[in-house]
Parts: sequence; structure tokens; C-alpha cells
Amino acid sequence: MCGIAGVMTVKGAAPAPGVLDLLEGALRHRGPDGVGRYLRDGVGLVHTRLAIIDLAGGAQPLLSPGRRALVANGEIYNYRELQAAELAGLQFATSSDSEVILHLYERYGIDCLHRLRGMFAFALHDPEAETVLLARDPFGIKPLYYVETPSCFAFASEAQALIAAGLAEARQERRPTGELLQLQFTTGPETIFTGIRRVLPGEALLVKGGRVVQRTRVAALPEGGPQPIAESEAEARLDSVLMDSVQVHQRSDVPYGLFLSSGIDSSAILACMTRLNDKSVQAYTASFPGTGVADEFPEARRIAELFGARHIKVEVTPRDFFALLPEIVASVDDPTADYAIIPTYILAREAVKDVKVILCGEGGDELFAGYSRYRRQIRPWWLGGRVRRRRGPFSSAGILYDEPTDWRDGIVAAERASATRQRSRLQIAQAADCVDYLAHNLLTKLDRCLMAHGVEGRTPFLDPRVAEFGFRLPQALQLSGHFGKYLVRRWLADQAPQIKAFARKKGFTVPVGEWIRGEGQRLGPLVAADPAVAALCDPARVKEVFASGDKRHLEAAWRLLFYALWHRRHIRGRAPDGDVFHCLAQS
Repeated sequence: MCGIAGVMTVKGAAPAPGVLDLLEGALRHRGPDGVGRYLRDGVGLVHTRLAIIDLAGGAQPLLSPGRRALVANGEIYNYRELQAAELAGLQFATSSDSEVILHLYERYGIDCLHRLRGMFAFALHDPEAETVLLARDPFGIKPLYYVETPSCFAFASEAQALIAAGLAEARQERRPTGELLQLQFTTGPETIFTGIRRVLPGEALLVKGGRVVQRTRVAALPEGGPQPIAESEAEARLDSVLMDSVQVHQRSDVPYGLFLSSGIDSSAILACMTRLNDKSVQAYTASFPGTGVADEFPEARRIAELFGARHIKVEVTPRDFFALLPEIVASVDDPTADYAIIPTYILAREAVKDVKVILCGEGGDELFAGYSRYRRQIRPWWLGGRVRRRRGPFSSAGILYDEPTDWRDGIVAAERASATRQRSRLQIAQAADCVDYLAHNLLTKLDRCLMAHGVEGRTPFLDPRVAEFGFRLPQALQLSGHFGKYLVRRWLADQAPQIKAFARKKGFTVPVGEWIRGEGQRLGPLVAADPAVAALCDPARVKEVFASGDKRHLEAAWRLLFYALWHRRHIRGRAPDGDVFHCLAQS
């Protein structure tokens, strides 16, 4: 896990060292264990390293015998299998998992991407072909951004690095801003920053002469509709694919642990880790003492005890919320106003004291139909079916001067692209969530919050073998009665009958509404006066939203608070130099 960046000039001149210095400096938090640099034929590559595998010999850039150069962020989980089979007999210069990319590229070219099992974003310079290949894993677990200027093509693991290096301006686009407020994230290849684009999940760009000359894409999900399978056989296959995925996701030369909620996904991962490890698993759970939300910690503690895990409670309090929120928002340059950024960031801050790798449950809801909304989406409208994200918290609320009308265009496009032949209504809903909600909300949150502390996050559910199996399950093994993730629940109940695998899903909630309500009279005028908020919203209505404490308005209040702090840091360039009240007062 690392930070990568680079520049390819249009006319072949050497990139300015100062630009590479700035890119490196902006990504040092992603790789506190070392830096590396490569410069040749108008191409400059930068790598900041978080050492996870081959601690002594895995520094990058990696060079092939043909002098091709690679910088990579992530992990290739099947590197041992590739070395033993397709790459048998080759000499490897390191024990790094990333080195297999170079050898596969020399053998298969761009088609090497189909052989990689892992999470990755990488850049590979081929001086003979005069190209740079950029690629990102099919689910988009690892990020990659780029800009095209008159003089160069540049890329980086985080959008803010391109701005810090003077390769893009800190200006924002109108349409993604509307998406952020209404959806809490932005969709598609365009980011909220003018001129900065995402390499999409599974996408590969071939760059020559500082311009993109070819695009290809590897799909995360299989084609085709559900396949019939008996429940007993499906449960046995689930056991096999989950155990296999967790096993390879544990490959590490440094200590690893688990973020444990009281939910099905992290409990399933813990069950697998317990079977695979001789020592107790280190597990971390967020707790919200003294609030009205359901606290997951007591049930998570019970689950941890059942599996013999070493369990650490991480309390998140109103004091943490107001003291740390500016710092947390500063880490989320590609914005996601998912309130789970708060416990995720604080959990990572605690976990780094003991481990450098954390396994997480992201992806289980998408692949195994865990969201309650899926039952509504698959019904026809005359039976109560609903359009996905039909309304946002600002819809007809009279807060925005001009309510955006195109904020759903991105998710509509994702749904249309996901509606391939033979897919069921459920599969289309799942696939559409994987395109944007998973990649640009949940996984962006996970990447930024963990990498801010030099912790690598791994997601065993988002594995090609798990996806191939889970996505094509019959609907009856996904949704059954009031329960989503039926097959995973059935498997978990057999692994540990004491776990309440068929308890009604409560959903993970962070009490931001309570915390905002408690300081609403003080927060309202500060948020209303923020220049970014004042440009979009009626100040009087903003104050009313914060002062009312109405549950219907709290989501809008949270997003406006997030937006004010985000704009202050990432557009106006102000440091997070105090708590929420200080930062807003100094806007």
C-alpha cells in the first residue's frame, strides 16, 4: 500500500524536479516507510511506500530486465500462485507481490490485467513502446486520478496531490457539487475538481506522448443471470470461496487485524480468520457512549468472545466529533459525506498502534444483497417498488437557491449500463451500486481514512472469486423474507450457532444528528456564514435547519457542515487548524 504519482510530458522534456517533489510531499502520509523516484524519456514516477510485503527488498520503482519501470499501490494477492505457475522459472529480483506485474506485462502486454487478483492502482513505463500504462483494480479499491494539460499528462493516488503540485486548480464543478449535497458522493469519471478525472474501476489507460491513446476495462462482475444451485451446495461453495479469499487477504509481513461491527460481514470474516490463525485475531469496534443510537459494541464484544478475539473498544464522543472533524474532512479530498468517515478515521488512528493491515467487510452488502432497499427496488411500482435515491435531503426543502435537477444523472447512467442481458432486477441494482456507491463512497472513505494513518485496508468480499460466485446466486439465496444476505447468514449460523445471524439488521448509525442538534444554535450561524454555503443556500433557511433539530433536516445539516469544512480545506486551501467552531469562525 503506497502513494504513486507521475508525469509524462507531451514533447519528451524531463518533468520539472520541483513538480515531482510536490507530488511526493503531498503523498507522504500514504507511504511513511520510504520514497523512490524514476526519471527517463520525459517520464517521471514517484512512489511513497507503506511496507507490507518484502519489507527489506520491496522498494519501488521496480525495474524489469527490459528496463521497464513500475510504481504500484495495493496488493497482488495471487502473486505466489503466479510465480509458481505462469511465471515459473523466471528470476525475481525481490519478494514483492508487485513484481509479478512487470513479468506478466512482458509476457501478455495489457492483457496481464485479467490475471491479477488483488487491489491495485499502478503505472508502468515501457520505454521501448514509449508508453505509460495506468490501471486500477476492477472494484476500484485503490484510487487513481489524472489530468491532461497542454504540456503533460499527470496522475496521482489522490486528487489533492495534483493540485498541490500545480498541475490542476482548486476549482470545483457545478454538477458534482449537486451530487455531493444530494447523494453524499460524486459519480462517474469526473471528479468535483475541474479537469481532474478518475481512472475508473477496472480501467486501463495507455498514454503516449502525454495523451491517452487507448482505453480498456476489466469488469468486476460476471455477465449472465442467476444460476440454479441447491442451498447445501451453495453453502459449501461459499465456505470454500470465503476461506480462500480471507487466506490470501492475510498475506502480509506485518501484523494485521479486523474492524468488527455487530453485523454479518465482519463477523463472517472473523469466523474465517479464527479458523486460519493460530493466534487470537485483533479486532476493533467503535462505540458511541451516551447516545440514542444502537451501540454495536456489546454485541460485537459477544461475537469477539465467541471467536476468542482480542477486542479493543474505541469510543467516539461528541468531543471527538467537533475536535477531529476538520482533520477528518481534510483527508477526504475526493469528497464523501458518509458519516462513517468519523468512526473509520478514529478506528484507524487506534489500530495503527498495533497493526499495519486491517481487514474490513465492505462489499458484502453489494455482492450478497444486504441492503433493505433491494427488496423495494425489485418490486414493480404497483407493489410498492421505489426508484433508487429518488429524493435527496435538499429536495423541495427551500434551502438551496437553485435545486440541482441533474444530480441523479450519474446513478441513472450506472443503472442503464448495469442492465445487461439476462441480469435480474436484483443483479442490476447490485451492479449499479458497485459502479458508484461502492467505489466512490464506501471505498474512498476506507482508503482515505486508513491511509491518513498509514494503515492498509483489505476487503475480502471484493475478490474476483467471491464475486463470481456471489453475484450469480439465485435470488432466493440472496433475499429471503425480511432478510438480505440469506446464504451468508445461513453459513454464519452453522459456523457459530450462538451468533444471532438472523437478527433483524439495524444498520450502522453514527449519532451525528444528535451531536449537531446539541450545538445547532451555535453551528447554524457559522455554517450559514461560510462563503461556500452562502453562495448556494439561503442563510436564513440554513440557520433554521440547524436550530430546529427536526430529524428530517439533520441529514441536510450534516452535509452542509461537511461541505463547509471540505470547501474551506480543499478549495480555499485553509489548514484544519482547530476544532469545528474555530475553523468555521476563521473561514
